[in-house]
Amino acid sequence: MTDESAEPTRTLTAVLDRFEDEQAVLLLESDGVTVDEHVIHHDDLPESGRHQDAIFTVTLDEETIVEIVYEPTETEERAEAAQRQFDRLARRPPEDDEAPE
Repeated sequence: MTDESAEPTRTLTAVLDRFEDEQAVLLLESDGVTVDEHVIHHDDLPESGRHQDAIFTVTLDEETIVEIVYEPTETEERAEAAQRQFDRLARRPPEDDEAPE
């Protein structure tokens, strides 16, 4: 007999939000929306992903992370997109007396 109330294994995207002492706080996303937060020991992260804003693919069995994979390409793409957004927002709009060319 299976327990139909048990939550199935899920795969989500996780973003390393911050470190708190020896703990790493991951924000779990589903379809680009943060849906949960998970705290793990920083040594449980892949070594190459032990930095803020690192992106991971995590597999959860109920509420336990059973696999965590660092995604360097996704991490770089998000960092570049954030920088482009910052640069776009940082541009000074023209003054009223400056005519755009």
